[in-house]
Amino acid sequence: MFLQEPAANPYDLELRVLGFPLRVSWTFWVAAAVIGYDLANGLDLALGSESFGVVPLLAIWGVCIFVSITIHELGHAIAFRRFGIESRIVLYFMGGMAIPSRSFQYRQELTPQQSMWVSIAGPLAQLASALVFIFILAMFSYASPIPWPLNEIKFLQRFSAGNPIDSVGLLTLSIMYIQPSIHWAILNLVPVWPLDGGRFVHSLMQLRGGTIVMTLMVGVVVSALVALFAFQNQLSFLGFMFLILGWNNFQAVQQLQGSR
Repeated sequence: MFLQEPAANPYDLELRVLGFPLRVSWTFWVAAAVIGYDLANGLDLALGSESFGVVPLLAIWGVCIFVSITIHELGHAIAFRRFGIESRIVLYFMGGMAIPSRSFQYRQELTPQQSMWVSIAGPLAQLASALVFIFILAMFSYASPIPWPLNEIKFLQRFSAGNPIDSVGLLTLSIMYIQPSIHWAILNLVPVWPLDGGRFVHSLMQLRGGTIVMTLMVGVVVSALVALFAFQNQLSFLGFMFLILGWNNFQAVQQLQGSR
């Protein structure tokens, strides 16, 4: 996602990955623990005496989320570099950001087609990493824990039909990497501003003479539909998230129209 960069903090972790500066805010780990607790607790109960325990499972979850979202943001950063713009990566409580070194002037420097590639490069990289994991499991005849909606794709259903994973460690790693990687990538492809899908749609509309207001209106409608689906399926967190995104899109439309 491309939201507001959090302020630097002494507790932040700073690294370099593939030549890109990477800063991990302490809020990233807090959010990862909150989001992953139910999964860790459920897996702990399901594994019974073979479980590593909730705290170690949360630690594994944190590592998986860190790697997955870093790959997502690297997709954006590499796409920026492909078009001559360097960037840095920040991971924080909302996920991650690939921030161009020339602030947000890249919008004026990139064509709509190039912006479309930058927008989808992150989700595609993240999905690809999950698929690589799935293919590796298939090489050893293991069934992969492929989540909905990809488990509805016939080509991928064959990868769910192998032998059960007999290693608790590998099973834990598979669930905690593949499922969130797929869900996070798909979530970011939803056409709601400022998600990657919303930015992709905006670039597409620019090619056809559309405006940011049109992009935001699409975001309002899609947010309402996703929130309705989420609440109907007891996905309260997702529902409230899209209610907030939809409201933000609506407010932005009001502000833009009021400034005319």
